[in-house]
Amino acid sequence: MTLTSKTHSTEDIGSAIELCYSNGWTDGLPVVPPTAERINQMLEAIDLAPAHQVAFIENRQISVTVEKIAINAVMAGCKPEYMPVIIAAVGALADPKYGYHGPATSTGGAAVFMLINGPIAKQLHINSGDNLFGPGWRANATIGRAIRLIMRNIIGTIPGELDRSCLGHGGKYSFCIAENEESSPWPAFHTTRGFAADENAVTIFAAYAPHQYSNRLSATAEGVLTTACAHMRISAGTARQPQYAMVFGGEHQDIMKKSGWTRKNVQDYVFEHTQNTILDLQKIYMLSDSYLNSDGSSQYALVEKPDDLLVIAAGGFAGVQSAFIPGWGGKNGSQSVTYPIKNIK
Repeated sequence: MTLTSKTHSTEDIGSAIELCYSNGWTDGLPVVPPTAERINQMLEAIDLAPAHQVAFIENRQISVTVEKIAINAVMAGCKPEYMPVIIAAVGALADPKYGYHGPATSTGGAAVFMLINGPIAKQLHINSGDNLFGPGWRANATIGRAIRLIMRNIIGTIPGELDRSCLGHGGKYSFCIAENEESSPWPAFHTTRGFAADENAVTIFAAYAPHQYSNRLSATAEGVLTTACAHMRISAGTARQPQYAMVFGGEHQDIMKKSGWTRKNVQDYVFEHTQNTILDLQKIYMLSDSYLNSDGSSQYALVEKPDDLLVIAAGGFAGVQSAFIPGWGGKNGSQSVTYPIKNIK
């Protein structure tokens, strides 16, 4: 295929890697030099022309094309078969509900959390089990990394410039998992967004770091969620987040299944039991005194409605660990979006 991007010549691979460093094209780790041969292998994995616009980032007035995505996918270390997932995720980034500019530029330091559902997760060996948010799986590491490099190299989301994150977190390197649909006590997450179970989809979510909690003392759903709610009541930078993801590890999945709790049961219970009084939040400086017209005893919910709790089954089966992930922004912040994974050859 004919490529239109600017080319550079170097003496060897080492020099090519150093060229990427000197031009600010890396996330701090070495990248794979994007040769024409490697780029074309990426392009051959999908049924889209190199010049096809996948996304237009309104606030930046930036067009993200297939060729530019392919270049960064090579640099991230992706296999060509990962391209349909990356294409779908990039399309989701430009969705107005996600609102790219806010989470990408905020001092809050949100990352792009990606959840993969459907048969493609197994086909690509995307980890949904042990060491879920940790290293060890090429697909998880490089698909998530490709999104970050695209944000940096195409859209210009560079730390200290457009990206004004105060602290950030490790998910800004890569934050990509699959749902463990086989062990889940609930229908696959993407079916809550209108997809069939056998369809492939990616959900993106502007997310802070995972907050892990442990409960080994209760064998009931209510007991596990009591622990989760205690941790969640005061867990992020503002008193109300737009959404939370709740990721249940294997043993807690089994407890939910044995207890017969549906996803809606979980959402309703957590919504009710994570509320604080306005006065309590004001005492710890998480809510301004603009709420002084209240008597202070009114309840203030963690999210606007139960459906804003994204209930996901993933993680290893050894240990009683689960996690929740706060979303970025106040109650009107970024919303998670789910896009179909298409263009699969």
